[in-house]
Amino acid sequence: MDILRGTDDIAMVVRVTLSGKADEVLRRIERAAQRTYLPIMGRDRGRVLAEIVRRTKPRRILEVGTLVGYSTIIMARELEADAEIVTIEIDEEVAEMARKNIEEAMIKPRVEVLIGDALEVIPKVNGKFDVVFLDVGKSEYLDCLRLVEDRLRNGSVIIADNAGAFAYSMRRYLDYVRKSGKYESQFIPVGRDGLEVSVKL
Repeated sequence: MDILRGTDDIAMVVRVTLSGKADEVLRRIERAAQRTYLPIMGRDRGRVLAEIVRRTKPRRILEVGTLVGYSTIIMARELEADAEIVTIEIDEEVAEMARKNIEEAMIKPRVEVLIGDALEVIPKVNGKFDVVFLDVGKSEYLDCLRLVEDRLRNGSVIIADNAGAFAYSMRRYLDYVRKSGKYESQFIPVGRDGLEVSVKL
């Protein structure tokens, strides 16, 4: 698939396209993360995520694991106003922080923040998705993918964070996307970690 043929180029992305309010919000979150050890994906993997979204041009994204909205904003910057992100966060207080950050970032697409356990929320979300971004408990990745699998199109892209540092915890998921025959999948290393990028066949 085209998105995977360019993974070497994606891994080398150093371009920064942040500007305006989104830039301010993302930098503020990064500073807070340094002080409080907030587990955001950070700039390096964030650049790779942005490049994948830029190349994919999705109309609808499902994000599983909002946290404070850092990756949501990174993806949203690459979308037009007619696109949509549905993002799920289990912690109500954290979800409210995410809503505030997303609003302050003044991004174009519609973003819906849903609160609850992803394994319970995903079955209630309607419609198909062009991109799924997984960043929750690593042992839950495969369960989350299976819940949304029938709403993926041929060519839909699934991006799984922390596929380097937490590969062991993700082993069921990685084995599935690499060997089930349903996906073409490749690991993109970023520093000591990386992303598993899978395209539905």
